[in-house]
Amino acid sequence: RGQGDWSTTRLLLTGVVLAAGWGAAVSFILVVSPDTHLRGMLFWLMGDVHESYPGGLRSGILAGALIIALIFARSLNVLTLGELRAQSLGVDTGLVRLGLFLVAGILTASAVTLAGAIGFVGLVVPHLVRIWGGSDHRFVIPASVLGGGSLLVLAEMFSRTLLAPIQLPVGVITAFVGVPLFLLLLRRSTAPVVR
Repeated sequence: RGQGDWSTTRLLLTGVVLAAGWGAAVSFILVVSPDTHLRGMLFWLMGDVHESYPGGLRSGILAGALIIALIFARSLNVLTLGELRAQSLGVDTGLVRLGLFLVAGILTASAVTLAGAIGFVGLVVPHLVRIWGGSDHRFVIPASVLGGGSLLVLAEMFSRTLLAPIQLPVGVITAFVGVPLFLLLLRRSTAPVVR
């Protein structure tokens, strides 16, 4: 634990505890909110883009974050070789990690405030992009942005038409697609290699 190291178990348990605490806070807010706001709140919690209005500020945040991520793409490629090797090749791993954590945090906060928590887009799409086009982050980052956006457009279309006139939250559609795909990707990554 010296120098603030976090084991995987400690990190997972902290995440579980924080999720339970914030889940209780959200439940409390839902209980004390007026009935007229509940439908919108539930759709936002399940992830929905129906009433999202991406303004110029969010578009600027996306463009700026994408540019910063692409600037770090080469260093990120080297960092995949391991931290010590990356440092020996001249990569400031602390700066790269901090920069990418900030970019990821800003992008996540911007997306969640806009549309709620839409699951599996950020998990499944980059994995599929890597399978399709390799692991070079100069390709993976922009292709993941385009693939994630395309998946959201398709999910929004299905959410409006699948049970019309009832509209489903987009997060429900992405979960129905994402869960089996992610399980398939996990199975594929743990399957023994036959030679």
